[in-house]
Amino acid sequence: MELLTKNEFLHNADSFKKKIEDGTVFIYPTDTIYGIGCNAQDDKAVARIRDMKQREDMPFSIIAPSKKWIYDNCEVSGEALRWIERLPGPYTFIFKLLNNSAVAENVHPGVDTIGVRIPNNWFTEFVAKLGMPVVSTSANITGEDYMKTADDLDEQLKAKLDFMIYEGEKKGRPSTLVKLYEERVEIVER
Repeated sequence: MELLTKNEFLHNADSFKKKIEDGTVFIYPTDTIYGIGCNAQDDKAVARIRDMKQREDMPFSIIAPSKKWIYDNCEVSGEALRWIERLPGPYTFIFKLLNNSAVAENVHPGVDTIGVRIPNNWFTEFVAKLGMPVVSTSANITGEDYMKTADDLDEQLKAKLDFMIYEGEKKGRPSTLVKLYEERVEIVER
């Protein structure tokens, strides 16, 4: 696994853009904790994350490349519009997914909803330039503690990653879930 600083990553952004398009799996910083990601349209890369996290069927969230992506691919109600205005931020919004080809089917197996993030972090700008959604799931084996520092990274995960962008300790918690696909908005603190 290659360990990168923000500057090293951004200096070689075009190279990493190509690697992500081609299915690489990596750890990246958010405004809350560290996440494991890949091109959310690449079913083989998503399957690699499922295997790494030992998470067979629970849906993954994504970082959307833009608010426009949300409007183009998700069912957005009047109440959801108000929540979207809070982005970027420490939220994962759960929407009904209208465009099933927007992400690989194994991102959200067996459900018609999708968790969407736009973190308040520089990596979000990279995802916007990438122009495609990136899987957004905590950097841990399912059920274990989430990653806040490099020391927290499970050795089994580390051995299967292609690279990690590290910017020091994260002091946050996983993002707040906001279910926006039902009549009533439901907020779930994690």
